[in-house]
This record gives sequence, C-alpha cells and structure tokens, in this order.
Amino acid sequence: MNKRHTVALILATMNNTVKHPVSLNQYIAAWSVHALTASTSIVGLLTLYHITQHQYVIAFWLMAIAIVIDGIDGTLARLVRVKEVLPKIDGALLDNIVDYLNYVITPCFFLITNSAMLPDSIQWWIVSAIAMCSAYQFTQQDAKTPDHFFKGFPCYWNIVVFYMYLFQTSQATNIFILALLCALIFVPIKYVYPSRLDYLTNSKPLKLVMHLCSIAYGISSALLLYQFPEQNLLYVSLSLGYVLLYLLLSLYRTYIPINTKH
Repeated sequence: MNKRHTVALILATMNNTVKHPVSLNQYIAAWSVHALTASTSIVGLLTLYHITQHQYVIAFWLMAIAIVIDGIDGTLARLVRVKEVLPKIDGALLDNIVDYLNYVITPCFFLITNSAMLPDSIQWWIVSAIAMCSAYQFTQQDAKTPDHFFKGFPCYWNIVVFYMYLFQTSQATNIFILALLCALIFVPIKYVYPSRLDYLTNSKPLKLVMHLCSIAYGISSALLLYQFPEQNLLYVSLSLGYVLLYLLLSLYRTYIPINTKH
C-alpha cells in the first residue's frame, strides 16, 4: 500500500463516512469539483460589484462564467463520484446556494440598479416577487424531477435580463415577461435540463445534437455580448432559435414523457 493510499484511508477512518477505500487522488478530485462549484460564489460577488459600477457588459460576462461552471460541475461530480467520496458534503445544497446568488440575486440587483428597465413605482414589487417566487422554487424537493427535468420555470433570470438588456426592451414588455415567468414557476411544466438528457431522447445521436446546439447557443450569445450594442442577425437567430427549441422540447416532454426504464 503506497503512502497516498494510506493517507486516504486514515482520512476515511477519521471521518467514518466512506464504506470502501478511496484513494487520495479521488479525494482531491472530489474536493476540486466542490471547490469549482463554490467558486461561483466569488463570481457572483464580482458580478454585484461590477453592477454597482454600472459596468453591465462585464457583469454579463461574469454571469456567463457562472452559467458555464454550473453546466459542467454536475457532470464532473458524477464522473468523480463525489457522493461516494465525500458523502457528508451536500453538493446539491451547495449548488442551490450559489445558483440562487447567480441566477436570482445578481439579476435582481441588476434590475434595481438599471433604472431604465422597470418603472420606479413598481420596481421593488417586481424584484421582490422574483426573489420570493424563486426562493419557493429552490426549496421544492421535486424542483428537479427524478427523470432529470426542472419542474416549473427554472429561474433563469440572468438569461432573461441579458435579453432585455441586449434588445433594450420597453418597461411594459419587461413587466409582462417578468410577471409571466414568476407565474410559470408554479406551473408544473417540465423544462429540459441541458446537461442531463437521459429522458429527453433514447437516441445518442440526438443527444449529441442537443449538446452541440447548447454549445452553439453559448457561442452565439457570447458573440452578441461581445458585439454589443451592435447586433448580428445570424447570432440573434442562433441564440433565440435555441431558446425556442428549448421551450418546444420542454412542452413536448411534459405532455409526452419518454418511456425509459433504468
């Protein structure tokens, strides 16, 4: 038995949490994934700071970084089996904490500081509704369904605010969209979980196509932000086309669920 394995066994014995021997490399990998997830709390703080400085484009780049990390950390966690290696660390809770910061608090703060987006008279009412409804969503045990979908609008407020800022939508339009999405949190539509396509389709090629579409969406949206305030019709079409595809697939699988047994 080498020294690394011995150290890992000692750690496991001290914690009394691991049923089977775990190597030091596995511990390092598991902790690294949790650290990656937790790092988005720093990203959120930086986002808030740049919003206070009215550096909105930088703030959106930071929101994008948080989205990318959120999109890959779950896959990495499953790859290194963090639940088995670090059973006392609640990765789902950690994910919810940082997601609430980055997907709810930072866009809410953006709406507050950017006076052009909402009327002063009802600004706080709308932002408070978003925060409260999202808090409800994040505490639901079945917010993420057993077949790997989000139940109810999954609080993508950072993406919503991004499009509002990008297209400079009117205050009336913003009020309507935000109010509608708050209501949709309570409607049991199953929204696609982009990194978990187990029950979206049985076809591996189609899953690959969906992942490629997600990558194309990310690239096109990044290019839109890079070129802001100028807009490119191709990038707009790719970005909004993915959103439309996402919504259509979500509605389709809500009413026609896949019959897959595991």
